[in-house]
Amino acid sequence: MTQRPKRLLDQVRDAIRLKHYAYSTEKAYVYWAKRFILYHNKRHPKEMGENEIGEFLTHLAVEENVAASRQNQALSALLFLYREVLRKDLDLPIELVWAKRPKHLPTVLTKQEARQVIAQLTGVHRLIAQLLYGGGLRLMECMRLRVKDLDFGHHQIIVRDAKGGKDRLTILPDSVIGPLRAQLAMAKQLHEQDLSNGYGTVYLPYALERKYTQANKEW
Repeated sequence: MTQRPKRLLDQVRDAIRLKHYAYSTEKAYVYWAKRFILYHNKRHPKEMGENEIGEFLTHLAVEENVAASRQNQALSALLFLYREVLRKDLDLPIELVWAKRPKHLPTVLTKQEARQVIAQLTGVHRLIAQLLYGGGLRLMECMRLRVKDLDFGHHQIIVRDAKGGKDRLTILPDSVIGPLRAQLAMAKQLHEQDLSNGYGTVYLPYALERKYTQANKEW
């Protein structure tokens, strides 16, 4: 029996995972590939090229008024689609209308203002804000923290697979050690309850789940 070829979007997912890109990148690239195909009335990308890409990106800037960063993300997704999935070279540059990139200085809170904001938060949301501010973590770095990334003895946090795919060390602030230990105790209790109910496993990358069959359940 002849196996049916994979759908194009599934091929995009496979190519992204082969390069170990972040899951957020996978979702964004698949989204833009789908938008591009639908915009051109479901034509296969193999039948299209630079003109259709330029037309789509110009539409995003002129008709949908997207931010420059969104337009750049769409362009990156389509370049990945053609180069890494379809193996089709593009004759750059692509002619398009670029979305306007705003020029303004960022607003930076003073130390006192940051403390006032944190003081208005409670529970796990306050702990997240304290880690972001005191440890210099990006939002997704904080959300992906695991028990093994916390070094209470050296007051350090190991940020794994950070920007650029690199690990780095940052500070574990003294002020969060007590609340963090309490959060971990509560999370461990919930984890044990989930395991007893047949849940509680986590995703492991790079086929580690097959190599270490119980690791996805360990605290």
